[in-house]
Amino acid sequence: MSEQVETTVGDRIKAKLQSAFSPESIEIIDESHKHAGHAHVVTRPGKADSSGGTHFHIKMVAEAFRGKSRIDRHRAINDLLAPELEAGVHALAIEVKAPGE
Repeated sequence: MSEQVETTVGDRIKAKLQSAFSPESIEIIDESHKHAGHAHVVTRPGKADSSGGTHFHIKMVAEAFRGKSRIDRHRAINDLLAPELEAGVHALAIEVKAPGE
């Protein structure tokens, strides 16, 4: 019997970014805990969902971003992660650079 390993939203985001951009460095920070009381995560009055996976900070350096504007870099990431955004990721803070920037 094979053991199934549950992946988090952050793990899935990281895997997609690694596959698409082959970054030299990547860091995915789940900042959901900072937003636990916000309206979009409150499931009933006074009760916040603490499961995480709604707010992420992406820090990445990849050659794929060389020569691209900040807007083009953000669009590429938002397009790639559209399924996650549609499935409940509420916010992405994006810091991406080309090597040497």
